[in-house]
Amino acid sequence: MEQKFLPLCREDMEARGWDQVDFVYVIGDAYVDHPSFGHAIISRLLESRGYRVAILSQPDWKDDRSITVYGEPRLAFLVSAGNMDSMVNHYAVSRKRRAADAYTPGGVMGKRPDYAAVVYGNLIRRTYKHTPVILGGIEASLRRLAHYDYWSDRLKHSILLDSGADMISYGMGERSIVEIAEALEAGISVRDLTYIEGTVVRTRSLDSVYDALLLPSFEEMRRDKREYAKSFYIQYCNTDPFSGRRLAESYPGNVYVVQNPPAKPLTQMEMDDIYGLPYMRTFHPSYQALGGVPAIEEVRFSLTGSRGCFGGCSFCALTFHQGRIVQSRSRESLLEEARQMTKETDFKGYIHDVGGPTANFRHPSCEKQWELGVCPKKQCLFPKPCKNLQADHREYVDILRALRELPGVKKVFIRSGIRFDYLLADSDPAFLRELCSHHVSGQLKVAPEHVSDGVLELMGKPKNQVYQQFVDRFVKMNRRLQKEQYLVPYLMSSHPGSSWKEAVELAEFCRDMGYMPEQVQDFYPTPSTISTCMYYTGLDPRTMKPVYVPKNPHEKAMQRALIQYRNPANYDLVKEALIKAGRTDLIGFDQKCLIRPKKLSGEKAQKKEPEARRKGKRSGRKDQEIKRRNPEIKREHQEGRRELKRSGKR
Repeated sequence: MEQKFLPLCREDMEARGWDQVDFVYVIGDAYVDHPSFGHAIISRLLESRGYRVAILSQPDWKDDRSITVYGEPRLAFLVSAGNMDSMVNHYAVSRKRRAADAYTPGGVMGKRPDYAAVVYGNLIRRTYKHTPVILGGIEASLRRLAHYDYWSDRLKHSILLDSGADMISYGMGERSIVEIAEALEAGISVRDLTYIEGTVVRTRSLDSVYDALLLPSFEEMRRDKREYAKSFYIQYCNTDPFSGRRLAESYPGNVYVVQNPPAKPLTQMEMDDIYGLPYMRTFHPSYQALGGVPAIEEVRFSLTGSRGCFGGCSFCALTFHQGRIVQSRSRESLLEEARQMTKETDFKGYIHDVGGPTANFRHPSCEKQWELGVCPKKQCLFPKPCKNLQADHREYVDILRALRELPGVKKVFIRSGIRFDYLLADSDPAFLRELCSHHVSGQLKVAPEHVSDGVLELMGKPKNQVYQQFVDRFVKMNRRLQKEQYLVPYLMSSHPGSSWKEAVELAEFCRDMGYMPEQVQDFYPTPSTISTCMYYTGLDPRTMKPVYVPKNPHEKAMQRALIQYRNPANYDLVKEALIKAGRTDLIGFDQKCLIRPKKLSGEKAQKKEPEARRKGKRSGRKDQEIKRRNPEIKREHQEGRRELKRSGKR
């Protein structure tokens, strides 16, 4: 049978001889049939079970008729905002609208609404009053209970209530969606599907939910941020499929939202089966004339080797979405997918990535997790590696070597990022040697995130000395291999806990590195992370201790500018930050200073004007170019000043 894309329009459905589909899958992304896209996995999985699935990509949410393309599905509508939270997709951390959407044909912005899962759910419900609506994907998964919404700056209901949907399939939804499909096929009402692991449902009574742990009510959390911090940490400690409790959250009107325990992790055989489904491995051909789908470029020739992460970074939502138990594909499964890649006409010999959330995590951190789960209140690597940690890279090294030997493969890159403290925990230097010998193309990107141990502790990251130990080993290994390769550290500004003292400490670290980081991530409070909870409540939910939180846009702009203090466009921000921090000792001519004092305006005019004339005013053009390349910093600077002025603090 010829391999085809799933129906994308009614004509496709009719061409298959179908008069009705079982599921209409509504997505905020363009239709890309590749296993890096959640809608591709779920739709192909349902197809493999004999269900008829049609894709409704980016419907016009302003037109109710857009949802009726296929008519009413026999079993249910499935709804996903897309591979990204729609708000993260649309807005930078400054809350300014992004210019492009990589998940839309041609990169065009505006083809999906804000809060897409909510909007699509209500769009369906206006026309189909009784058809089951099942939410899935990362947007719904991370908003499944009451949550802080950064973009509106308020506490919001469970997305289940705001969307009009019947259920949420949260996390990695393969197990739950098959169970839901089979139950609906058997004639069980969606209202009675209250028991499936990996789902969230609503109910008017807890009489049948006898074992639920009752969280603080929505009203209690709205009145008192401490209650929200308590609730969030209870949720955080119940994300494990083996030890996680059923949770219930009450709302006005005698409504309860019930989160069932997470679905069990997939076995290696199940992972192999899922990634072996008949994907077309690219975007739908109808998008070609529109410029294709940019998001495919980074993943088309990449291999997803694992899911889950036991790194435990506070600012990352993986604990909530994929869980802490690492699940992996077999060596042969990865090699077979790589062989398929090499046969594609535009494959140039480069596999862009072999990994998962963290590339060098290939198996659970300890043996007990497949029976007992992870420790609810302990981390595997933080504050230091657990004594039960199995740090072993042998399987990963073997896979990398086998991939390099495939005919047609020139180079295998690792772009997922590695956890350097896990690498250090492995007594065998084979992986580091393999990494430096074959998988670093001049620069290796790593994520120490910060240098202040106080901030690192709040981030759930190892102490700075651990990173320095890794740097030392990396340098020595490259020297031994006679290679000139460098580390590119990812750094984060304005994370909770970063006061002026810590921000300046990070700037001094950049000074001592000898170069300006090109990529700086200003902390982004996305849903369902410990760090976002800190941002909203001012408390560390693990200890309930107060945490300093930089919120003012101008302060955030200054903290970011400190890291990139060498950029002339940041001079005024850096100077103001150093004054506020009481560190004017870093303004001067000493080699340890970050910036030099500006000369008097008259002196500057006398000395620099002739030079500018000789050079055709190049310096002016350079300043303009810097400003053009850094519009976000400029906007944040202006926005922050306006806010300070409004608050009477200037």
